[in-house]
Amino acid sequence: MKPKLIWKLLRAFAVIQGMAFNAFADTIDDPCDGASALLNIVDRPTVGDSACVVPTSKAVLELGYQYQQGTHSTGHQQNFPQAELRLGLPAHNEFVVLLPNYILQSMAPHSGYSATTVGIKHEIGYTQNWLAAAETLFTLPSGSTAFGSNGLGAAINAIVSYDINPKFNLTFMFGVTTATQSSHDGGQRFTSINPDIVLTYSATDRLQLYGEIYGQSKTGPGESSGFNFDGGFLYLVLPNAEIDLEIGQRMSGNLGGFNHYIGTGMAFMF
Repeated sequence: MKPKLIWKLLRAFAVIQGMAFNAFADTIDDPCDGASALLNIVDRPTVGDSACVVPTSKAVLELGYQYQQGTHSTGHQQNFPQAELRLGLPAHNEFVVLLPNYILQSMAPHSGYSATTVGIKHEIGYTQNWLAAAETLFTLPSGSTAFGSNGLGAAINAIVSYDINPKFNLTFMFGVTTATQSSHDGGQRFTSINPDIVLTYSATDRLQLYGEIYGQSKTGPGESSGFNFDGGFLYLVLPNAEIDLEIGQRMSGNLGGFNHYIGTGMAFMF
């Protein structure tokens, strides 16, 4: 079969699938809507992002604090405010800004700021049980010498959410990143494949419990893979405000540079 014909068939298949997806979506409830929508929209405290985008003309502000115990008894680290601002755009898109994080630790270098990240997420569509999205993120050459990014970084993530039943949900995120170390650590570039899976249990309309396993094929130049586990809960205080608590544990490798951590945070939609 000729290459041009193959591409025509693939494009036709994609159009038909998209039309069927959207037509079916018009007959069912939006999984990112409703009285508890913020619990489904919010990205934190998981490492994996939500497949939901912020509604058009709305905004979500997420904040957090984390206390980490370093690997191999290297001391402890605090980082805050973990600020993420997400703005809802037309056509099921959102613009996101991850603002610099302040890092304070017991070992040298003792303090500094992480890099700024910006990006776009697009909600592809949904069915009765499935929801899919894609996002592109860019880490700007910014932040302090010890904790920033020496060069431009980029990530492409595919996010799929599956409702097992009304109580349980599985969210998968698969990403590819290119990133650079801080200039203090040499500023070298490395590429990584990043899988992530989150299991969520909706105990009530206002309370969600979750467990997550995430990893990277490389945690730095010349380094091998790393995997971590985290878990916690999200509680909807008001329809537009939530609070959360998280704990994390290193499973293998040196992803994140910690043995374990505890964190808390909140999110607001306005």
